[in-house]
Amino acid sequence: MPSPFDSDPFEDDRSGGLVAKPRAGDNAEPLSISAISALLKRTVEDRFAYVRVRGELSGVKRAASGHLYCCLKDDKALIDGVMWRGGTQRLAFRPEDGVEVIATGKLTTYPGRSKYQIVIETMEIAGEGALLALLEKLRARLADEGLFAPERKRPLPFLPRVIGVVTSPTGAVIRDILHRLADRFPSRVLVWPVLVQGEGAAAQVANAVRGFSALPVDGPVPRPDIVIVARGGGSIEDLWSFNEEVVVRAVAESTIPVISAVGHETDTTLCDYAADCRAPTPTAAAEMAVPVRADLYAQLDELAYRQRRSVTRPVQLGRERLEARVRRLPRPEAVLAARSQRLDELAERLRRGLKDFAGARHRRLDAVGARLSAPLLLHRVEAGRQRLARTGLSVPLLVRQWERAAGRLEPMKRVLPQLDPRKPLERGYALVRRGDGHVVSSRAAAAEEARLMLEFADGALDVAIGAAPPAARPAAPRKPASPPPPSGGSLQGDLF
Repeated sequence: MPSPFDSDPFEDDRSGGLVAKPRAGDNAEPLSISAISALLKRTVEDRFAYVRVRGELSGVKRAASGHLYCCLKDDKALIDGVMWRGGTQRLAFRPEDGVEVIATGKLTTYPGRSKYQIVIETMEIAGEGALLALLEKLRARLADEGLFAPERKRPLPFLPRVIGVVTSPTGAVIRDILHRLADRFPSRVLVWPVLVQGEGAAAQVANAVRGFSALPVDGPVPRPDIVIVARGGGSIEDLWSFNEEVVVRAVAESTIPVISAVGHETDTTLCDYAADCRAPTPTAAAEMAVPVRADLYAQLDELAYRQRRSVTRPVQLGRERLEARVRRLPRPEAVLAARSQRLDELAERLRRGLKDFAGARHRRLDAVGARLSAPLLLHRVEAGRQRLARTGLSVPLLVRQWERAAGRLEPMKRVLPQLDPRKPLERGYALVRRGDGHVVSSRAAAAEEARLMLEFADGALDVAIGAAPPAARPAAPRKPASPPPPSGGSLQGDLF
């Protein structure tokens, strides 16, 4: 069995040991990290003290101190760059992502991160960035296909029951969305975890959007009513996955309304054009997705109040109209004031009139009473008796006056029967009367009547014009003519 002491000592040194030991013939002390970094820095700065590079700006940031930090890249490589405040103040343009520039400076290293970078002294615009040019060409081609047409946009549901979110499950975006939804209207959220940048991110985002659309309506996993594609801010390279054609077509073909919330308000991707709605930030997407529950409660309370008010409004309007009309009506005391005053005047006039009338009658009664005194009445009776005595009304005188009056009436008595209108009826004449008893004296007047009464000496006959005569009825007995009063004589009663 070989002994461990038989091995080569140089072989043991090459394989390393537990404690570092100096090797035979090696006079080089080990360098520290700072020392080797300083050596690298000095070597790079000496070798590349002046360089002129061309590349596309990316991740441009301005620090509060005024320094500018960025990246210069092409399609295969990338180098960090920094420009101190003195150089940025001499720039003739505002550096932005995607601008292709020519930068002049020197290379150096940053030992704190083991990175090398270019310290830019001057910067000039070289032309349009390659990535932005590629992005514009893709946008124009998809726009010609109608993927960004406004008529393809669908309205967002007012109150989605389930909200699908396509984003990274570990980033701050999902926490912002969940927090905002909890504040506004707590809803059920389905998160489809995906990569939001780097290799394979575009395929995962497109598969997630298509996966939500493929969910059945009544399946075990609820189908979202709205989908939010979200990512935080970043450079154009960080957001490039949402400019990929596969993502844009998946969003445009989605059967569920999509809200694109990629980057910050100033960031724009092709996904924003294809989505039904673009939100400036992921938090704003959550605000667009759901209303505020407190506002809905307030609106419901307002509608309930308006409903109650609409029920009581007719009664209230009727009461207001009645009160308005009552206010326009005069007060009862004002209406009756003039009548009351008139009544008082008439009552006073009636009282005075009755008093005056009673006084006048009293005075007249006093005057009449004065004339009806006993001596005066006895005097008048005596005067009447004397006048009666002077008249000489003896019985023989009254008889003679009666006889003279009877003699004057005798001739008239013989002539009176000849003037009786019924006397000719005994000789065969008839008296024609109408229904009301008036005498008909002409044929024209008789022709106008429907019935006539023919009066004969022995009775009356009712005749219908153009009809057979009815049976005769006995004539009504005539009242004997009262004897005329005697004329020419004066009776004793004529004296009074």
